[in-house]
Amino acid sequence: MSFDPTPTAHWNWSVDASGIGWLGADRAGASTNVLSREVLESLDALLARIEREPPRGIVVWSAKDNGFIAGADITQFKELTTPAQSYALIRAGQQVIARLAGLPCPTVAAIHGFALGGGLELALACRYRIAVDDDAVRLGLPEVLLGVHPGFGGTVRTPQLIGARAALELMLTGRPVRARKALALGLVDRLAVAGELKAAAVALLATPPPRRAAPWLDRILSLAPLRGLVAAGMERTVARRARRDHYPAPYAIVDLWRRHGASGATAYEAEARSIAELFCSEASRNLVRVFLLQDRLKAQGGAGAPVAAVHVVGAGVMGGDIATLCAQRGLEVTLQDRSEALIEPALARARAAVGKRARTPQAAAEVLARLRADVAGDGAASADVVIEAIYENAAAKQALYATLEPRLKPGAVLATNTSSLRIETLAAGLARPARLVGLHFFNPVGLMPLVEVIHGDGTDPAAVQAAIAFARRLDKLPLPCRSAPGFLVNRILFPYLTEAMRASADGIALEVIDAAALDFGMPQGPIELADTVGLDVALHVGTVLSEAFGTPPPTILEPLVAAGRLGRKSGAGLYQWRDGRPVRTTPTTAAPEDLADRLILPMLNEAVACLREGIVSDEDLLDAGVIFGTGFAPFRGGPLHYARQRGIASVVARLQQLESRYGSRFRPDDHWTALAA
Repeated sequence: MSFDPTPTAHWNWSVDASGIGWLGADRAGASTNVLSREVLESLDALLARIEREPPRGIVVWSAKDNGFIAGADITQFKELTTPAQSYALIRAGQQVIARLAGLPCPTVAAIHGFALGGGLELALACRYRIAVDDDAVRLGLPEVLLGVHPGFGGTVRTPQLIGARAALELMLTGRPVRARKALALGLVDRLAVAGELKAAAVALLATPPPRRAAPWLDRILSLAPLRGLVAAGMERTVARRARRDHYPAPYAIVDLWRRHGASGATAYEAEARSIAELFCSEASRNLVRVFLLQDRLKAQGGAGAPVAAVHVVGAGVMGGDIATLCAQRGLEVTLQDRSEALIEPALARARAAVGKRARTPQAAAEVLARLRADVAGDGAASADVVIEAIYENAAAKQALYATLEPRLKPGAVLATNTSSLRIETLAAGLARPARLVGLHFFNPVGLMPLVEVIHGDGTDPAAVQAAIAFARRLDKLPLPCRSAPGFLVNRILFPYLTEAMRASADGIALEVIDAAALDFGMPQGPIELADTVGLDVALHVGTVLSEAFGTPPPTILEPLVAAGRLGRKSGAGLYQWRDGRPVRTTPTTAAPEDLADRLILPMLNEAVACLREGIVSDEDLLDAGVIFGTGFAPFRGGPLHYARQRGIASVVARLQQLESRYGSRFRPDDHWTALAA
């Protein structure tokens, strides 16, 4: 396969009076540069012209303000249905990038913003790279997060440039690096002051640095006799994070390096063959789906009133961590509780969290200066967003709103972080009940990406949109949910947790229960998750849901909570905890054959019930919420997507089998029929 040589309007090309060629990436009709089929075709045609009349040197730059090139066009991944089709596309792309690498004149990639995936691979094909010295700059190869690996020569050129150890870490984790880290690794040759990138690129061409080469130790480790030993160690590291049958891509990266050592034409050919197979794997298709679901949640931000100040009431773990997050995102934050003594632990946690993440003590000090204790609650009057995060008691929350509402400025968002109480109940005493929305963050606030934005039947749509925009301002993924007991995530999660506790009561070892969930692909077993959430929290939410839906709560939690065994935070719960980890024993019995289905299928059944009740508007949003709110095995694409892939008739039949064994809690929801139709 070869690309159509007809030029298209995705690249700017000019040669200045000094003989420097300027090759500008400018994908037509888009705000961000990505390497679509059409963009690569255009580049191929342009490079053919440049080869005939090469300039003195070339600067490859981006005409987009937000960055260099964000990678390949992921939406086109869905068009690849066979390995042969995928291979043809990848090899054609490799040949375009190789054409850039083979130009007879020196080339320099001038990078601002981001250079990710295929964008970084294109930059690696240039002789030199220069980046803006700015914290906003990110360079990385995140393809593994989509179930594939670099395909435009990245598995070869990256180890050749910076060495196998650094290159493999970059590819296996998918984590991008900032500009100064990229310079230290050798990904870029120089840094430039913002606003002077083009001039610095020309200066680099005039006085080029020595060509980069991998460190000598990496060159030795890349020799065939040693590669097998090193690769075996890398595989053991990968295995601690992911299983080959769940996530084959990181293993494929190690396999490529083991077999070819990033050397020779066969390494590029093998890269193309490998990624072509991965493209068509179920894991990759589902991870691409998850990526596109994430993009859909991000796109909901839209317009909202500017937010500069936030007031948080309740300095417990959730309230304190929400306040810290807001300060880290550049907002002025006041944190209220009944006394300074109650606020101080939250400020201490903030100092520790900010100190770990800030690049310099000065940067940490700037964040902490934006977070202030406010026992009197004076900050409520000037805040654009006021978040209530006190304990889960409707009467206490309503009493607080009675004092807060008269102080709020017009247009301020009033939000509750309730995890289980209905918005209609909490808003009942307000003069303007339509202004109250839910902003349900998940613990730990700094790590969990999802925020459920809860609206009742009478909630003002403008308040909902303002809350969604605020969640995006915090770089969270907002999920609009209708007010109902447990909303979406807790509603679907708790059948998983409670069934695990029932399995424990049936005599199945805790370790066996958790292992069954991990084997399915969950990031954490339900027993460990319950301990991590806190058994007191689990008991409270479980009680609310049990009362709402008439299902008996598991009996195991109440005596544990009464005894002070709250889970990880108290050092003991269902497990004993030591140094932040559960103490496990080696089980002596195997898992029953139905254990994984017993844990997972109630989540699917509850998801169908939530869809029937309109808790979220469609299947994709439901899957997105469960993936980003619970960590539901991403490579399976979400609970409803997994049900469709497994076969709805098969899932319903299995639920009926479990109902006959264990009782009516497994009865298939009536909406399965509509879903199948």
